[in-house]
Amino acid sequence: MELATNTKSIHARDVEGGTHPKSGDGIVDDVVEVDFSKRAQWLRAAVLGANDGLLSIASLMMGVGAVRNDAKTMVLTGIAGLFGGACSMAIGELVSVYSQYDIELSQMKRVGWTGTAGAEEMDEMERKLPSPWQAAGASALAFAAGAIVPLLAAVFIKDHKVRLWAVVAAASAALVGFGWLSAKLGKAPVVKSSIRVLIGGWAAMAITFGFTLLIDRITSNALRN
Repeated sequence: MELATNTKSIHARDVEGGTHPKSGDGIVDDVVEVDFSKRAQWLRAAVLGANDGLLSIASLMMGVGAVRNDAKTMVLTGIAGLFGGACSMAIGELVSVYSQYDIELSQMKRVGWTGTAGAEEMDEMERKLPSPWQAAGASALAFAAGAIVPLLAAVFIKDHKVRLWAVVAAASAALVGFGWLSAKLGKAPVVKSSIRVLIGGWAAMAITFGFTLLIDRITSNALRN
């Protein structure tokens, strides 16, 4: 009994002093492990959603800018793309996560019916079920956050060429940032990931600009003839 009391007092002093007994001392500590994997997955999905919004709206605005000089058309097209893309992302995420939710819920019910899990385990499993509406809202907000970057870059610039270059510059800076953050979350090489994302973004904007300009010229010549 005296040995047990001494052991508890030593353990208390170690905890108060900020030290922890080693496993070799024969004392087992209750360690609370925090699982950050879900947070990392959510953050990574948010970064990818923002990257989609940035690249989609920047490319769309570059395509419109290839054939229209006025800022109003370019900005309104970007705003329409922002709302349309955010709604599309939200609905797609809602349907996808609801499917996952239904599958996991049916699996949980089967486990409950077989009696292999207790009431506490069932409650814990239910708390871990994904939230479709939360996922949809996060996806829409992430897309909108990325899409707002090229819009802010273009809305206050009157000169057409300067506006186009401003969209490219703002999108490029944001792409590098998203590439860096994605690499950090995925523990990948930062420089390679950032360059890869940047080159992909440039390619998307250039292809959209070039093909829109080409189609505009083809249709204009066809209408003249």
